[in-house]
Amino acid sequence: MIKRLIYTVLGMVIIFSSVVQAQDAEVGSQSLPMELKLPRSLEKAVRKIQYNLLGSEKGASRIEVLDENCLHIQFNFSPGQTVRQDDWQVVVTPGFTPSFHWAPHLTPTGSHIIDQHVFRSPALIVADDRQVITLIPDLDIMKKGTPVRWYLDLDAENNRLVLGMSNSRVDDHVLFVRKPGAEYPAGEVEIGFFLMVHSDEASLKNPFRRPLDFLWNRWGHDLYQAGNPVDADLERYVEHTYNWAFNSWADNVWQEFELDGKKVGSPVFIVNVTQSPNYPGEVNEREFRSVWNQAWFSSLRSAGGLYRYARRTGNTALMEKALLTKELALSFPKVEGFFYGLIGTEMHEVEIDGRKYNRSKGWDTYYWGNSNRNPYTWNAAESPFHILDMSWTALLMLRWYDELEKDERLLHYAEQYAGSLLGIQSENGFFPGWLDLRTLQPMAHLNESPETSMSATFLLKLYELTGKQEYKEAGLKAIDAVIRDIIPTGRWEDFETYWSCSRYGSDHLVGKKVIRNNMYKQNNFSMFWTAEALFECYRLTSDRRYLDQGQRTLDELLMTQASWQPPYMYVNVLGGFGVLNADAEWNDSRQSLFSELILQYGKLLDSDEYNGRGWAALKASFVMMYSPLNPVTKAQWEKVYPFFGEEDYGFMMENYGHGGRTSPEGEGMGEFTIYDWGNGAAAEAYNRILDKFGKIE
Repeated sequence: MIKRLIYTVLGMVIIFSSVVQAQDAEVGSQSLPMELKLPRSLEKAVRKIQYNLLGSEKGASRIEVLDENCLHIQFNFSPGQTVRQDDWQVVVTPGFTPSFHWAPHLTPTGSHIIDQHVFRSPALIVADDRQVITLIPDLDIMKKGTPVRWYLDLDAENNRLVLGMSNSRVDDHVLFVRKPGAEYPAGEVEIGFFLMVHSDEASLKNPFRRPLDFLWNRWGHDLYQAGNPVDADLERYVEHTYNWAFNSWADNVWQEFELDGKKVGSPVFIVNVTQSPNYPGEVNEREFRSVWNQAWFSSLRSAGGLYRYARRTGNTALMEKALLTKELALSFPKVEGFFYGLIGTEMHEVEIDGRKYNRSKGWDTYYWGNSNRNPYTWNAAESPFHILDMSWTALLMLRWYDELEKDERLLHYAEQYAGSLLGIQSENGFFPGWLDLRTLQPMAHLNESPETSMSATFLLKLYELTGKQEYKEAGLKAIDAVIRDIIPTGRWEDFETYWSCSRYGSDHLVGKKVIRNNMYKQNNFSMFWTAEALFECYRLTSDRRYLDQGQRTLDELLMTQASWQPPYMYVNVLGGFGVLNADAEWNDSRQSLFSELILQYGKLLDSDEYNGRGWAALKASFVMMYSPLNPVTKAQWEKVYPFFGEEDYGFMMENYGHGGRTSPEGEGMGEFTIYDWGNGAAAEAYNRILDKFGKIE
């Protein structure tokens, strides 16, 4: 811990204008000739801080003691002419060998950097069993705009925390690598960071809590109070959503058909801009026409929100649609208790005026399948049963039964599945990832992963409704496995980590850390499932261990939430979430799913920060909607799709900046809407939270 420093002349501000020569350090090809003179109280925690010249200029350094645990360090340069320098960096070398490392993005080689594009809650954190060091870039400087992009890097092998400036380019999907050509115009160049050192027991158990508190209280809180991410009545966004899905875009969104003589229906999985009633060309369907009940795209989840809205407003037409989607979910066939995750149609190409377009053959060609986001096949009809997807759908059935209507078929369907699920739990507590379609045997991947947390939550809910102890025992055994084997090392590997759009590492990293970062490739989805399961464990057992582990996991999740508004993001982003430490999204639709859990922890722990973050997450869920309620976002949409009009109000991309870049001209806006992972999901979250928490704050 940094001892409190008292200086009779300067008080709590110390200016270190002296530097010492340091010729022994190399990072990449850049030598670091300058070394800061640090307070003695830092010597045990920090061995040295070194930095580059800018051109030939040494510049000025300034250290301010904010409190006994936090320093602010700033560098100022005043080049008299343009400086061309590919890389500038400051390197903090800890005075100990950390066993724990965390960074917002992976940098598997010395050429990779953590570009400012993914500075959502930017920090570098390292720790051993005695102390924690956290480096946070000075976002106040960044808010003013910088001549060259900032970056972070965590080099665990060489024990270095790096803040730098460099151009970059996107590599793979999505990592960043240095790019030559950075230029600094004549004038003022400043860069700085906060350095925190803590050794208290709470920080050692949860290294994310203090950085999150710092980020929210310094930047997020006031920004939220000022109306970011949105300040309009959320009810109006919900009205846009349902008008879009069931009126203006209904011909392409709403699907209604018969299965064995029973009428069912649901909004379709995905539509794109070519299906707008204002699009001047031919429709070209982006993916196979289908309806999903999967961990992302859950028609049953969205229908629950529609049910709540229809009940509140007395809208019988929308209530009928919600019930048709429930009937569809109950129609998914079972194989020894396990069941499919989607229903799709056959597709074909049609040629019009010499161009080919992707079209569905219609619901008469339907087939049952499973999510094709898996390690085995891209063919949904051949994809294996996914335990995560089934446990999520069964949990939603139980919540519908408990909170909406006592349809005994829902409870029966879920309990049939539970019987099969208990039979495949391993001795160590985990549930397997996938089951072979024919043999129903576990397959090769993610058989000891945090996907197990979802099954734990499902079983605990089933115990709550039935009182059967075997469900509780299996659920607690499952979450104890996750506490033991996943949380301590941050092994947040799930289907999305490797088998969605970001496939980096799927051929060599599964189950292994990136050595240079001492981190796994991580996805925040499994952090959410685990934080939720631990919340339920605490609620049912009152065992404080579950609450402590749940808060730590929630806080790791919140490190992927935007705590500020970068000037290079051209829509509002406060409260929105990223996804992976190897992808680039902002405002990802998962924030609508996360928001209630954050609020639940906020209520339980009486935390203003959690409450603010939870409400911001809910509101961020509507930022990407094309609507006059979002004038800044609307302008971005119209730069990309000038044919958009009133009939398109409600269209909403699932995220922003997915490719690693944004621009004032609309780069980063996307071209599709997934109702169940976009506007419909956001509307569901609003309706659910309104029912449970009352007035939206």
